[in-house]
Amino acid sequence: MYIQLPEKLYYTIGEVAKAFDVNASLLRFWEKEFAVIKPKKNAKGNRYFTKEDVKNIELIYHLVKERGYTLEGAKIHLKLQKKETLESFEIIRKLNKIKAELEALKENL
Repeated sequence: MYIQLPEKLYYTIGEVAKAFDVNASLLRFWEKEFAVIKPKKNAKGNRYFTKEDVKNIELIYHLVKERGYTLEGAKIHLKLQKKETLESFEIIRKLNKIKAELEALKENL
């Protein structure tokens, strides 16, 4: 999955949920389940996600939704093999970005 978000310092929960095509409630649930997701909150309690948060959500999305891990399995995998998982995920993300760009070029032809 290739995520397209504008270049900003912070993203609202609605923007992130729309980018991943999930409900905001799923992101709030993942925030409770995974310690790597730590959005900033204002006085009202609105969540603001950084690029690092979005990157972690993308990794969790990949493990849970695309590779079929359970939440417990994803937690264990991240804890034991985070470095290897991040490296392979970065490669997959770059390839997905190239694929999206090539498909856009194909449509323009």
